[in-house]
Amino acid sequence: MIEPENVAAVLLAAGRSLRFGEEDKLLAHLRGVPLVAHAARAIESVSPGRKIAICPDTAGPVAALLAARGFEIVANGEAERGLSQSLARGIAVAGAARHEAALICLADMPNVTPDHLRAVMARFHPVTVPVVGSIAGENCSPPALFGRSLFARIALLEGDKGAKAMLAEGDLVQAPEDLLVDVDRPGDLAAV
Repeated sequence: MIEPENVAAVLLAAGRSLRFGEEDKLLAHLRGVPLVAHAARAIESVSPGRKIAICPDTAGPVAALLAARGFEIVANGEAERGLSQSLARGIAVAGAARHEAALICLADMPNVTPDHLRAVMARFHPVTVPVVGSIAGENCSPPALFGRSLFARIALLEGDKGAKAMLAEGDLVQAPEDLLVDVDRPGDLAAV
């Protein structure tokens, strides 16, 4: 298990939300708070050494909300290049510090619990298990933890699949289907 202070948590919150419509889905209210606040709260609960949020800009409402919660804001104005672009930016910032691993979380996954994040961190070992992801059914996804030894490889990824292929090579923590659900459309809020 890795100690939380040796982890840089990276919250990916720069997506364009095209399927959600005109409203920024991360600001849509779910259970009384903006959607993005759920993921932020789960990260805060595990007390990582650093909290980084990849946002479309550094001054918008999502960035302001996360900055107020103590996240370091990194802009990704190139979200159209896919999830890998945000992932690479987060890994670059995490890699510039002393952290042994980066915990990658998605801002549109409101049901992820601190216990699940702790289970992902508990499986990690920098040499024998440098990649730990989450799985529900057949679908592997974040939250995921990547060891420093993989940062350079992640930085080279392109497109909208992120590090999904790398997750398939790693250790996976089982989760209930509803824990890893993400919000893509307005109707998803009611389902969550």
